Amino acid sequence: MATALITGASRGVGKATAKLFAKAGWDLLLVARSKSDLASLSQELSNTGRKISYKSIDLSEPETISPGLLELLDQDICPSVLINNAGVAWTGDLLKMPLKSWQWLIQMNLTSVFQVCSTVVPLMRDKGGLVINVSSHAARNAFNQWGSYCASKAALASFTKCLAEEESANGIRACTLTLGSVNTPLWDTETVKSNFDRSAMLSSEQAASALLYLAEQPSSQLIEDLTLMPSAGAF
Repeated sequence: MATALITGASRGVGKATAKLFAKAGWDLLLVARSKSDLASLSQELSNTGRKISYKSIDLSEPETISPGLLELLDQDICPSVLINNAGVAWTGDLLKMPLKSWQWLIQMNLTSVFQVCSTVVPLMRDKGGLVINVSSHAARNAFNQWGSYCASKAALASFTKCLAEEESANGIRACTLTLGSVNTPLWDTETVKSNFDRSAMLSSEQAASALLYLAEQPSSQLIEDLTLMPSAGAF
């Protein structure tokens, strides 16, 4: 049975993805910062009959990532699909951004993905698998007050292409899901200030459906990037 590892699984797109994948018959390895939220989600999914394992890992703390993942995978469970979904945002003048905030955002949106892949992908090589990195249309555009986020997502898109190129010989595919604005708790965080009409945004469930579509592609083909935008366009 197929197994998916999902980061940022306790809320927003990650939570919706966990629910949809479990309903579709996938076993799950769930990663998020909040242990209580993961426990609650695991309990919620218990009636699906799928095997649900989880581990609280703070992806902003580099030294905890690999040990935490190896502990999660210690039961000889290896994902066939790795979904790097966790991410953060910061709004404000680019050159007034505190260095500490810049380093935090790059750690969460880019470096932690590198760390997760460095730990998990080598374990996937025996049977092959797929890495899906959740990106944003900000990777291709410049948005005022969103400079650090745009830069991190542009780098993530490039990282994904390089990963796909290097790992193809090992039976590992890698792709991005590029999303327009999604109505998630990210908009409620302290580091984001915006007054967008969230009712016109994509839902977490729509993003989750796109992730399931990518995950269920046969190993003989690769959708390098799937772009999903609200019909109202960019915000």
